Amino acid sequence: MDARRIGLIVGPTGMAVTLLAAAPAGMPETAWLTAGLVWWMAVWWMTEALPLSATALLPFIVLPLTGVADAAKTASSYYSPILFLFIGGAFLALAIERTGLHHRLALFIMSFAGARPAQLLFAVMAATAVLSSFISNTSTALIMMPMALAMLGAGGVRPGETSGMAGALPMGIAFAASIGGLATMIGTPTNAIAAGMIEKTLGTRITFIGWAMYGVPIALLAVPLAAWIIARVQGLDKDAFDPVAARDSIAHSVRWTVPERRLMPVVILAFMAWVAQPWLEGFFPRGGLTDGTIAAIAGLVLFFLPDGTGRPMLTWPEANRAPWDVVLMFGGGLAMAMSMTESGLTGWLGEMLLPLQHVPLPIVALVLVAFVIAVTEFASNIAAASGFMPVVAALVAALGADPVLLALPAAFAATWGFMLPAGTGPNALAWATGHCSMRAMIKAGLALDLAGVFLLVGVVWGISALV
Repeated sequence: MDARRIGLIVGPTGMAVTLLAAAPAGMPETAWLTAGLVWWMAVWWMTEALPLSATALLPFIVLPLTGVADAAKTASSYYSPILFLFIGGAFLALAIERTGLHHRLALFIMSFAGARPAQLLFAVMAATAVLSSFISNTSTALIMMPMALAMLGAGGVRPGETSGMAGALPMGIAFAASIGGLATMIGTPTNAIAAGMIEKTLGTRITFIGWAMYGVPIALLAVPLAAWIIARVQGLDKDAFDPVAARDSIAHSVRWTVPERRLMPVVILAFMAWVAQPWLEGFFPRGGLTDGTIAAIAGLVLFFLPDGTGRPMLTWPEANRAPWDVVLMFGGGLAMAMSMTESGLTGWLGEMLLPLQHVPLPIVALVLVAFVIAVTEFASNIAAASGFMPVVAALVAALGADPVLLALPAAFAATWGFMLPAGTGPNALAWATGHCSMRAMIKAGLALDLAGVFLLVGVVWGISALV
């Protein structure tokens, strides 16, 4: 019996246990039922028992029928402003691909890479991480993924191929986008929310420079580590992919075409708006200007901006190639995350950490970070950051510890989830390329998750000792 058939049975069996057996002492009944749903979805996603987007329908079926949340609340949880970032960004990526602008970006990055596949992977991941430290992780992945596909196509990689460089580049971009987002306070919204929660619950204010003092070293160490892990998992040392030949085979004119020249300002303005979004939002009603709003504006412009050849930059048949299945899959992840928070499951899991107050502080930090990483694989990053900070505050008070030593590693850990396609926007976009195998993503993601436990704690504690 293969993994899919096993997963098809094991997934709903876990849900059946929570329906038939009583909840553990102190655990709300709704949290117990939600734990069954999390098990079911995790098993089906990891074994690909059903298509990932089909599994994403489970929350809408299970949550109302078990009384955890009604159908209206469940349906609304599938929506998030980040979905408009997906859609608008996908339109922008499709326009970049249609005009050939992604070839120029590919050639630019490949000119700095070496002659081996692992060197090209690292160059792409480094560029992605730098970009992601200024704009959101998902926006970065949307910009970089067409460039990766151009490289793979130039190197003779066939659609659907997952071995070697075929899977390494999309996965590397996804991982580097999340890692780069840790570097600065504006790298991902989770950072600002975590910093706000730290100030609210612990009274410790973390400035932009203060965050970067820890975040930049983490990114500098984590990108080469992730590249090494991916290279090992994908077997790049045995891959025949030739970066030099791929670069040479990307036929592109030195002269910019009219469509390229007209699209480039849209890309630059979108990038600048994403960078400036934290400062620009004060000029609009609260919650009015988001990364999704900016992406939607850029996407809409493409439908009426002439490309100079007698047609708009993008037509609907072209735009309809957007990864709608990824939107549904990510929505399912959002719905599952909502149920974890609303049912009390996240809070109950956090309370399980309180007995750690009797354990030495370094062990507490390692266990806390490992726990947050495990939860953020299934819950949203923001939910993990918001849900665990009160627990961290209780641990800090009980231990009389420096708040930074526990709160900051936990804040970084809320974004450190690499195993599942639905776990983060960049992972979902990498999966949408068709070049990432589930087995490889889980293997590489798990290795990076485990390494991250020690990396995050080690960097924060080491720098704290120096300052």
